[in-house]
Amino acid sequence: MTQDRATAPDDGIAARRAALHLIEQATGGQRLMSETIAAGALERLSPPDRARAQRLATQVLRQLPTADRALKPFLTKQPPLAVRNALRLGAVEIMEGAAAHGVVNAMVQIMSKGKRTQSYKGLVNAVLRKLAEQPPEAWARMPVPKLPNWLRGPMVEAWGRKSVEAMEAVQAMIPPLDLTPKGDGAALAEALGGDLLPSGSVRLREAGQVSALPGYDTGEWWVQDAAAAIAARVLDARPGERVLDLCAAPGGKTMQLAAAGAQVTALDLSETRLGRLRENLARTGLAAEVVQADALEFDASEAEGGFDAILLDAPCSATGTIRRHPDLPYAKDGSEFGALIELQAEMIDHALTLLKPGGRLVFCTCSLLPDEGEVQVEEALARHEGLTNDLKALARPGIEPDWIGPEGLRLRPDFWAERGGMDGFFIACLRPDARDG
Repeated sequence: MTQDRATAPDDGIAARRAALHLIEQATGGQRLMSETIAAGALERLSPPDRARAQRLATQVLRQLPTADRALKPFLTKQPPLAVRNALRLGAVEIMEGAAAHGVVNAMVQIMSKGKRTQSYKGLVNAVLRKLAEQPPEAWARMPVPKLPNWLRGPMVEAWGRKSVEAMEAVQAMIPPLDLTPKGDGAALAEALGGDLLPSGSVRLREAGQVSALPGYDTGEWWVQDAAAAIAARVLDARPGERVLDLCAAPGGKTMQLAAAGAQVTALDLSETRLGRLRENLARTGLAAEVVQADALEFDASEAEGGFDAILLDAPCSATGTIRRHPDLPYAKDGSEFGALIELQAEMIDHALTLLKPGGRLVFCTCSLLPDEGEVQVEEALARHEGLTNDLKALARPGIEPDWIGPEGLRLRPDFWAERGGMDGFFIACLRPDARDG
């Protein structure tokens, strides 16, 4: 009996088509994948197809230079972007061991449905079939994908070529999943079969569906990169302290502060992102006052005498998160970074006005660019008489001494490379003169 067309499986066509849309928006539309998804790109897909589309798009963008190198011998000239992206998707799937005939058939079918691409279905068929004939060793010999020149140049200038190459090697790998435990990290690692990292995070090599993991429904942990979790540990919130989490969503740091027993005010400009924060608080059973506002307009009178401590995870280039968000180098070109750097300085200055005398401000960015980290601290110290840089606060469990420089704590993707690396972050703890305010 022939299966009804409406209920027949599509052999991954829907997920692949959605993945191609995400890839094309990043490479041609300069839109981050998160922005495209927020606009509803995956709404009509089933949850498994949604997850598959995101996974495929992410892996293609992570391996895009490798895919282009593999395809180059079979192309006399570059086809249009939509076709090129279809070839890239097919190439990455084949390189990762998917059945070649299924991949080829799916990509040909997708090409045949588009008015601008249907004339290229023969090319896609021929190129991917030739690619599939290559021995697996050919992929292993491919060089590690390099960052685009607009970003690689400044990073080489800051950290040196060998260090950047080491970061690129980590960014080319699928990152493990890091969890922040609400309670005992060792017990959580044992329960989930993960590794307890020196900093206290739990790392899973193969997680599967996150919401199906033990402890998710009961709020025993939340997903948070190990590097991102260090900023709240540097703040070292104490029970009963009034703590402000600026730019708080989606809430990983807020939950750390609340779990420490602090009275937390979580502020963010985006009501949509605050919705996720509220969901996370509800799931974990943790409490915080949630405020939707512009951080620069949140004034001292609303702070009722000021905060004991403030965590400012400032908007930045997010260049430290490329291992988890490989769309960024293609969706961005660095043109907006100057405005972000100015905003960071304004936010540091404003956050200092919200502190009680003797309070502390932890400033951090998920950036690999010194202008968004080390330089910001240098300039803040020059602007504010009596402001001190508390380097001792950075000596937390798991932190190697040589990660701490004169301006603060520098975390990079190639640190803990043998464990799967970490996101890039800069963290500093600033203390105004106790007599100010």
